[in-house]
Amino acid sequence: MLSRRHLRVKVMQALFAYQRSGGAELILGEKLLNQSLTKIYDLYIHQLSLLTEVHSFAKRQIEDGKAKRMPTKEDLNPNMRFVENRVLVQLENHPQLDKHIAARKINWVEHSELIRRIFTAFKESADFQNYMNGEVPTYKEERRIIYKLYEDYLLENEHLQSIFEEKSMLWMNDFDQVSDLVVRTISDFKKDVDFGGTLAAMYKDEEEDRAFVKDLFRKTATNNIEYQDMIEAKLVNWDLDRIASTDILLMKMAVSEFINISSVPTKVTMNEYIEISKEYSTPKSKMFINGILDKLLIELKEQGKIKKMGKGLIGN
Repeated sequence: MLSRRHLRVKVMQALFAYQRSGGAELILGEKLLNQSLTKIYDLYIHQLSLLTEVHSFAKRQIEDGKAKRMPTKEDLNPNMRFVENRVLVQLENHPQLDKHIAARKINWVEHSELIRRIFTAFKESADFQNYMNGEVPTYKEERRIIYKLYEDYLLENEHLQSIFEEKSMLWMNDFDQVSDLVVRTISDFKKDVDFGGTLAAMYKDEEEDRAFVKDLFRKTATNNIEYQDMIEAKLVNWDLDRIASTDILLMKMAVSEFINISSVPTKVTMNEYIEISKEYSTPKSKMFINGILDKLLIELKEQGKIKKMGKGLIGN
């Protein structure tokens, strides 16, 4: 679920917070970093649970119609196509998802009116009407209507976004990535697989990724002054105070990764921090960071401080 780039971004954010605190509590900074990573998976489960909540609401609406004192013919013989949607049924009965929802005590009862408004708007859409009244849908078409529900009526709902923001300020930085993951999860579901398939794991390799995060955070934080001096020595005609703080931090992290993370090729490290700078710093940052890191890498190799281990990593 979490790519190495996303892990680097979370470490960057944690290091900013750590520096603002005066760098007094390394263990506390690391704890907050781990909490921010855990929160990403919480958001993933919350978003999936929303789909099951809309599904449950639709079923309750049908039961309420049948229970009317004077039900109409439509109430007694409702169109069951949406509530019997195989993707939604797989999610509703998914033991893994159910376990995660229970563990986090996720409950949308206090937001039932919002769920009602979302489903009502969805029901009135042309996409929904075509789905309900067209030919018997294939599994692919059943999945497609869930994409529409999720992307157009859940993700785009400003009230819902406000609820997520109230639950955790950390979530808004990760919203787009988690939303993409929800879509990929649904895309990977299969009609002939129990419960559609498995949910995404938080880490590709939990042991390795946790070690990567821990080492990158600790080594960058504890060698902050040393790395800053190394960077400053390469700033010909540049005033350190006039360089974006994000650029300085990204270069410190890159140097830390060059020296301390033996399993990552230097070319990968270079490319990753240049890409991160495109999103989190200034338009000129990528060229500046590339130039400084090139000089530092040559020097570190000459000093014998680059020690990469593993197949294909020697000399990189």
